[in-house]
Amino acid sequence: MSFQQGILATPIPVHARHLFFTIAEPEALPGALDWLLSQVDGQSLILGVGAPLAKALGREIPGLRAFPVLEAAVENPSTQHALWLWLRGNERGDLWLRAQALEQVLAPALRLVDGLDAFLHQGGRDLTGYEDGTENPSGEDAHEAALIAGDTPGLTGSSFAAFQLWRHDLGHFKALPQTEQDDMIGRRLSDNEELDEAPESAHVKRTAQESYAPEAFMVRRSLSWADERGAGLAFLAFGHGFDAFEAQLRRMSGLDDGITDALYRFSQPLSGGYYWCPPMTEGRLDLRLLLRA
Repeated sequence: MSFQQGILATPIPVHARHLFFTIAEPEALPGALDWLLSQVDGQSLILGVGAPLAKALGREIPGLRAFPVLEAAVENPSTQHALWLWLRGNERGDLWLRAQALEQVLAPALRLVDGLDAFLHQGGRDLTGYEDGTENPSGEDAHEAALIAGDTPGLTGSSFAAFQLWRHDLGHFKALPQTEQDDMIGRRLSDNEELDEAPESAHVKRTAQESYAPEAFMVRRSLSWADERGAGLAFLAFGHGFDAFEAQLRRMSGLDDGITDALYRFSQPLSGGYYWCPPMTEGRLDLRLLLRA
């Protein structure tokens, strides 16, 4: 049993398209998912199951839940969908055409409610100019952080994905003095060095993975985006559960100590969803926990 390899594969392809579906005809779901078994290779196409889809099929995936609604001074919208597809590649046009074909074939069971093009910017920098995912675990540490271990068929090798679409006010941010920008992020733009004297609200200090108990490590696979809604970061992180992401989100939102992450001064999340990414068995997506008789 293996995992969807694109979750940990590096480098990240320069283009991606995220598709989010809601359930339209529940009785047609088994047929649609059966078709996806032949399409999802775990590399160029990765699949994530939302709690509404598992519920519609009368199944319960251990650890899967909906994106939380936090009562905080800042807003983190929960826009939980039933199915998430992550298309990855080096040609934007090819991804668009494949996405259109997927949308057509998955109907009428599933209806596309959102589609997002994302792209690699300057080798992995956010549109603010700062490097993203600097402290990503690698090698065996990445496997440990992102994948479910053990020997449970249909569950071992799977992963949980957290997705948030962040829209930046880049005009406001880039108009600030460079030292203030650095203090908000917690790193110097010039050399990516972490600033020990940055305010406690600095994003790096809010999200230092080793500062949590237990440590909150996860593997980030975020990309930049820009469309009619604005521009920013399509945040994507994988873990063997949602606890690490949720701990970071709560601290960022000021629920731990009343200090809100400076990120919210120039950026706001527009969406939030949790998804379970099933394992692969013999080169095929393993959906036994959803489709077993």
